[in-house]
Amino acid sequence: MDNAVNRSFAKTLGAIGFGAATLAHPLGAAMLLADTLRIGDRKRKYRANRFIMGTKVTIVALHSSRDAADAAIALAFNEIERLAAIFDRHNSDTPISHLNETGKLTDVPPELFEVMEKAQSFYHRSNGTFDATVLPVLDMLKSNTDSKGSLMLSHSDLDDALALVGSELVEVSASKISFGKSSMSVTLDGIGRGFIVDRASDILAAQGVENHLISAGGDIRARGESAPGQPWVVVIKTHSGKGAYPAVIQLKDSAVSTSGKMEFYFDVERSHYHVPIPSTSAAPYQESSVSVVASTVMEADALSTAAFAMDAKDALQFINLQKNSGCLISSPSGLNVCSHDWEYMIGN
Repeated sequence: MDNAVNRSFAKTLGAIGFGAATLAHPLGAAMLLADTLRIGDRKRKYRANRFIMGTKVTIVALHSSRDAADAAIALAFNEIERLAAIFDRHNSDTPISHLNETGKLTDVPPELFEVMEKAQSFYHRSNGTFDATVLPVLDMLKSNTDSKGSLMLSHSDLDDALALVGSELVEVSASKISFGKSSMSVTLDGIGRGFIVDRASDILAAQGVENHLISAGGDIRARGESAPGQPWVVVIKTHSGKGAYPAVIQLKDSAVSTSGKMEFYFDVERSHYHVPIPSTSAAPYQESSVSVVASTVMEADALSTAAFAMDAKDALQFINLQKNSGCLISSPSGLNVCSHDWEYMIGN
């Protein structure tokens, strides 16, 4: 598999040239994209960037009209900002913040209902590895870490936080979302951004911009073609930052999301990470990154988050059970393993 990836990488770079740009948190992928230029068929690529959802969001649109492309891109960014305001748990005025504060929400935005319902589904599909109710553990770890990175964690602190984790205690309907225990709270960081990128992609397509790519940190959605007859090309970048590229993938009407260890630990011993195992609060088993290709960013986002908290064997088994998805697990040593459908999903 490694040799095949290397051949694909060399072939792709030879064909299109090298101009990768490293994207922001969580782990990301480097994209090989041209600047605004004439492609043929009187179409050009138009690119726009904004800093939203804590990361750089890039939209690249292929269209014959700059005005039409700019208008569609503006509408897509407006939708991203509107949805980000619903899922922002750091802003006290948002629906999710009200839910976390009171334990109940009756005026449920349809988008929040859809994402919460999907989060519940991924909780069951992953046997609890993907759990949106892990926020009390994250808050506990953050509040017990001093300025030097030392974690002052007692067994009672841990037990109290873990007692509030469990999506089976969450009731979700179109008219009401409620928690079964006081002080429970949720974070949709592992699924909400993917949902938002998918919705922005739908806006672009509805405006006649069928060929486009949206990148938001480690979440990428590609639609249509990057040029006539050509897929979008994305390079998966390792967390080592040493120029290693475990895979070059081709995307057309699909998405990729990457989860991986970087600097986001709560303690200097690196025993507690910002994507903890929900049942124990410990750092994930993986000393690697997990990239998942799926039909939507929301699917890829949630699956990569869940798989990252599993050991490699369980992660591969989990992804192999999912429809229309594939994963690549890349280790710091350079050893890469992939699921059964990975080569098919990346167009090789």
